[in-house]
Amino acid sequence: MSTKSPRSPRSPTIHHLKHGPINGSPLIKCERHSNSGRDGRPKKGGSGGKGTWGGLLDTGDGFLLDPNDPNYDSSEENVKKMTKEFDEYKKKVTVIVEEYFATDDVASTANELKELDMPHYDFYFVKKLISIAMDRHDKEKEMAAVLLSTLYADVIDPQQVYKGFSKLVQSSDDLVVDIPDTVDVLALFIARAVVDDILPPAFLTKEMASQSEGSKGLEVLKRAQKGYLSAPLHAEIIERRWGSSKNKTVDDVKAKINNLLTEYIVSGDKMEACRCIRDLKVPFFHHEIVKRALIMAMERPAAEGWLLDLLKEAAEVGVINSSQITKGFSRLIDTIEDLTLDIPSAKELLQSLISKAASEGWLCASSLTPLSLHPKKQLEDNAAKVFKLQAQSIIQEYFLTGDILEVISGLESNNNNSSSELNAIFVKKLVSLAMDRKNREKEMASVLMTSLSFPADDIVNGFVMLIESADDTALDIPVVVEDLAMFLARAVVDEVLSPLNLEEIGNQFVRPDSIGSKVLQMARSLLRPRLSGERILRCWGGGGSSKPGWEIEEVKDKIAKLLEEYESGGDVREAYCCIRELGMPFFHHEVVKKAMVTVMEKKNDRLWGLLGNCFSAGLITMNQMTKGFGRVAECLEDLVLDVPDAPQQYAQYVERAKAAGWLDSSFPVSNSGNEVENGSFS
Repeated sequence: MSTKSPRSPRSPTIHHLKHGPINGSPLIKCERHSNSGRDGRPKKGGSGGKGTWGGLLDTGDGFLLDPNDPNYDSSEENVKKMTKEFDEYKKKVTVIVEEYFATDDVASTANELKELDMPHYDFYFVKKLISIAMDRHDKEKEMAAVLLSTLYADVIDPQQVYKGFSKLVQSSDDLVVDIPDTVDVLALFIARAVVDDILPPAFLTKEMASQSEGSKGLEVLKRAQKGYLSAPLHAEIIERRWGSSKNKTVDDVKAKINNLLTEYIVSGDKMEACRCIRDLKVPFFHHEIVKRALIMAMERPAAEGWLLDLLKEAAEVGVINSSQITKGFSRLIDTIEDLTLDIPSAKELLQSLISKAASEGWLCASSLTPLSLHPKKQLEDNAAKVFKLQAQSIIQEYFLTGDILEVISGLESNNNNSSSELNAIFVKKLVSLAMDRKNREKEMASVLMTSLSFPADDIVNGFVMLIESADDTALDIPVVVEDLAMFLARAVVDEVLSPLNLEEIGNQFVRPDSIGSKVLQMARSLLRPRLSGERILRCWGGGGSSKPGWEIEEVKDKIAKLLEEYESGGDVREAYCCIRELGMPFFHHEVVKKAMVTVMEKKNDRLWGLLGNCFSAGLITMNQMTKGFGRVAECLEDLVLDVPDAPQQYAQYVERAKAAGWLDSSFPVSNSGNEVENGSFS
């Protein structure tokens, strides 16, 4: 991968959700802090897979009889009880690890480990997970690293992680018998753990002191320290060592499904098509084959018979089980309203396909929601429907060109009244399309959201819409919960949303097991660690630029510095020049906001004069002035903590701006319904 991935998916109960899936996903993105000063976020998935290795971890009574274990009891009866308990734990953990490598479902793995409720044995889980991954391909190695980073602290105690790695180092001499490259692979796991901040750098020196000369454990530690952690740019090198984004896995499978269906239509060879389906080795994702085959049948009437024959054959020989068949049809029923935009007769065609499949006996129609009775989505008016299509076209063009000005122009043309409803629809469409693409598009989506400066309420509503439709989205994008959490966290870091907006979203999803609650919990976990903002800003790379993840933040820093220099006696022409050189006229609202905040904090009108000069020279437009003042209004509740009279000052400056022609006379002195009246902010 050329771009840096966000961290993998985190379970709703997980402190560090990074990249990925909640259900069989390539996943989670949890943010831990690299001691190296570099971003050590794990990426999503990898590639490949291989046999298992076990044995060695199932030996050694030292795992059980640890006097430091809080559950340790020296009595013979309790020792036997603990031995039996630990043996049972080992068996269950082996199954959990194998299932994780098969499904890539981080959330499920986290929940299963918690359900064991034996946290004092979790060091064995760490050791088992890594030792199995060591003898497999890069995909499993990356998955193991991502899982540990995800479970760290919330599911697995840091001391258990430390102990697990310590046990691995101690058993290096045994591991090398079955895994010849143990020294290099285990060293890389340790280095990755240090970069991901789940192992302290002191682990290396402490463990070295306990290793005998000539032992493989000592070689491992030296390799980790000198071969990996001492190298220039080591964090970036280490985190990219095991492969690409997990999203690529899902994208690749979807592409292969499309290819095999297209090839089947040409050849008509059902046996070959079934073989290709088996070779995909994703039985949990066969519903996607059913869904895509049905859509293809509706789009190509001449191929309908062939495609139905394939699905029937696959069902009869057990290549696709009945559950996946039903799920595929159900997914299409759930999205039929959207499909009618492209295929007007989609409902009638789908009803016909259901009838044919049921009559041939390979679909249980009674298990489906009757299409004719399927609850219709809330009808959008014609303007909203048209805008949705236009928004999709605008966003797809943006992903190709990266032209933010063109997006702004397109939105102004298609949303003349700056409708809040249409703004929310655009946010939903932007994030939805980005989630189904690579990190470049995710980064571009976050940058665009920052640049557009929609009112916070509109962005909140857009995320609420995204969360409400997450169940359906998860069928296509298994990591939807984790990706939404990362988008939310990024929006807070970019100051598109405030932390209070997260609570506002959370209040609409009160059940703790709801998707909304899971997304909010993950977002909070991402934002909680020290320096989390720095890491979140770099979660997806740089949108194709040469400055990964830092463009907007660097611009903000430059704006702050140029305003500071001007306030200290700088030249107005120099300030003009600096603002122009930013090359981001769509982001001039940030100049307005920072200048206004400084004016209110220091009660110094010098920067007010700069804004006036910029407006007169046409450098800052009325549109950017309006957005800038709007952003100040949105942060008044926070600003009043440092500047008690901020609401009164803000009201006065709004009136001055209106009088000077910077703002339209209809501009309200309000913030999302909170009025500034009689000198108080209500």
